[in-house]
Amino acid sequence: MQLFNHVGDMTPIEMVAEMVDGKRVYCTPSGNHYPSITTVIGNNAKKQAGLAKWRARVGTEKAKNISTRASGRGTKYHSIAEDYFNNKLQLKEYKEHPLPVLMFQHSRSTLDRINNIYLQEAALYSDQLEVAGRVDCIAEFDGVLSIIDFKTAAAPKKESYLYDYLVQETAYACCLQELYGITVKQLVTIVACENGETQVHVTPPKKEYLLKLIQYIDEYQTRYGKKELIGR
Repeated sequence: MQLFNHVGDMTPIEMVAEMVDGKRVYCTPSGNHYPSITTVIGNNAKKQAGLAKWRARVGTEKAKNISTRASGRGTKYHSIAEDYFNNKLQLKEYKEHPLPVLMFQHSRSTLDRINNIYLQEAALYSDQLEVAGRVDCIAEFDGVLSIIDFKTAAAPKKESYLYDYLVQETAYACCLQELYGITVKQLVTIVACENGETQVHVTPPKKEYLLKLIQYIDEYQTRYGKKELIGR
């Protein structure tokens, strides 16, 4: 088993999350309440319309079952990956979850391209953007400091479907720069698929992703109002 190196002296931030009217809100160390990055991105009008159309097509009950299954699959995969990067993975502890284990095993060679880990499952926030969230991994990928996001899916996603992931990773990059003064060089999306494939998308940060993030934040604030935005 590969041993991963952990570097840096970045003290993890403690933040508590709660659900407010169905939206995840984080309380920052200074007492501000900010919506999660995924909540802001997920509540844009286009995405909500797409989800509504999908639910109508497959049926409410089936849509709920698919979402629950996908969430459970993703949670277990993240746990396995976190244990792996912390050099303490015992796959026997996950014997009741064979699918995420298999997906991990198929994606393992890609995960081995990660090293020199700064933070994992770390809380981040931005007072400038007024958002918060929890980044999967900040580490080097192929030797380049990156925001790394792990996703799971039934099969590889179309390139267009990855776009909002890049916006999400851009938000984490902004938070990292604001809080720690560290600039990443890459945004890395790793999609572990049920069919055994592992999709990897690597791109440098781009202005267009930041502009889209700001658009989503503006839309969220306009839709729910400033008071609703901060949950208090």
